[in-house]
Amino acid sequence: MNYNTTKEKITIKEYGRHVQMMVDYLLSIEDRDLRTLQAKATVRTMACFSPGTKDTPDYWQKLWDHLHIISNYELDVDSPFPKPEPSDIEAKPSKIAYQKNQILYPPYGKLIEEIIKSVAEEPDSEEKNMCIENIAVHLKKQYLLWNRDSVNDDMIVEQLETLSNGKLKLKEDFQFPATKDLLEQLPKVQENKKKNNNQPKRTNTATQSTKKRRKKRK
Repeated sequence: MNYNTTKEKITIKEYGRHVQMMVDYLLSIEDRDLRTLQAKATVRTMACFSPGTKDTPDYWQKLWDHLHIISNYELDVDSPFPKPEPSDIEAKPSKIAYQKNQILYPPYGKLIEEIIKSVAEEPDSEEKNMCIENIAVHLKKQYLLWNRDSVNDDMIVEQLETLSNGKLKLKEDFQFPATKDLLEQLPKVQENKKKNNNQPKRTNTATQSTKKRRKKRK
């Protein structure tokens, strides 16, 4: 028996072995016009394997590119699109470098660090003081999202000064909102999910009454 494992590998598996054999046959046709005609028929056959993407602008060009790839770039026909180069098709994309910026305090994120640096460069004013207070409250909210069990206001103040390199400081009479009040403002999606899971499942009263009637009939 002739097993697939003993046959040559399929270049593009999504088209199957029959398309591979059709392309191999194209390479054996000596007449160029006939070869081009048969190549167009092969491309139409290949289109049957992906009928849902014909609306894309480069759909037919992709099929012709695949035709050349399957032929190992040896097919010489009058293609409606330029013949692809192996170096362009087989070239590996360049690696994307990871960002090396480390977040100093994970509960706050990188964006708030950039905001703090930006505010630190602003000249002193009443608006700046209000902005510093809003940032401090935001830091406390973010920390409570990360750890709802405990939060220390003095720690928030120290971390704000650290993130701003000592340029942002709260007024001595500033007071943070109560932790209880901030917790009430935070999203309660997780808490609602827990409540719903703990609630007993409701049974359909109509179904229960139907079952009782059946028992009485018996």
